[in-house]
Amino acid sequence: MALAARHPDWVVGFGDEVWWSRLAQPRLHAWGEAALRLVEKARAKADTDPKALACYGLLREDTGQVLLRFVQGRPVSGVTTEFLAWVAERLAAEGKRVLVLIWDNAAWHVSRQARAWIRAHNRRVKRAGGVRILECRLPTRSPWLNPIEPRWLHGKRAVAEPARVLSAEELERRVRGYFGCTRTDHLQQHVP
Repeated sequence: MALAARHPDWVVGFGDEVWWSRLAQPRLHAWGEAALRLVEKARAKADTDPKALACYGLLREDTGQVLLRFVQGRPVSGVTTEFLAWVAERLAAEGKRVLVLIWDNAAWHVSRQARAWIRAHNRRVKRAGGVRILECRLPTRSPWLNPIEPRWLHGKRAVAEPARVLSAEELERRVRGYFGCTRTDHLQQHVP
């Protein structure tokens, strides 16, 4: 991070994935005599939306902005590499050259496919230009070291709806509004 601070064309980014549940309610704290308790809701039989939405995020240390992409399905290595390509493309458009990516040891981060994609991507960038990705892994089971984790928690509390079940579209709109992100196409989980 100190090395990145000396280079204006480098960006430190904290990456992570999160699930936004339509049914489970986050823990809330309130001042008062009675504790505020939210109860998990039941989904109507006619409701065909998923119970939860998966989302990739990257917290930029330079701007404090969170870049979000929702996933149609669940986080897997192929979707992770699509997210990284999207982030690299956005940063390249800003004139950045290096992304110092700090993230955990999730299976889809350390998979052969993800590691091979990052190596191939960095070789392409060396030849043709773009944003190189330098990975820095956090220790196992240490979410408190990733500053995007509290952002997820505060976001879940901010978008919670105690009175009814939100549709998937409405939940996504609330999440994007909370983080100040525009709508982008969902990343697709490709099943062979």
